[in-house]
Amino acid sequence: MEEVFEELIQFQEKKLLKIANEISPRITSDDILQPNDFPELESNPYFRYEEGVLKGIHTAHMALRAAAAQD
Repeated sequence: MEEVFEELIQFQEKKLLKIANEISPRITSDDILQPNDFPELESNPYFRYEEGVLKGIHTAHMALRAAAAQD
């Protein structure tokens, strides 16, 4: 499962960066970690949705790790 989550996270991070670059070509992979520094990202609903998808994947990954640690 770890490998699956890592692939999902990498895919979504690439997708998010691609979307960010379509909005503003100067955005880097580090910049998407703090999108509130960029009003054009902060106010873009499509970017924010995809960012939420990434956060959801991270949350599910951490929940799976926590459950595995309790076993």
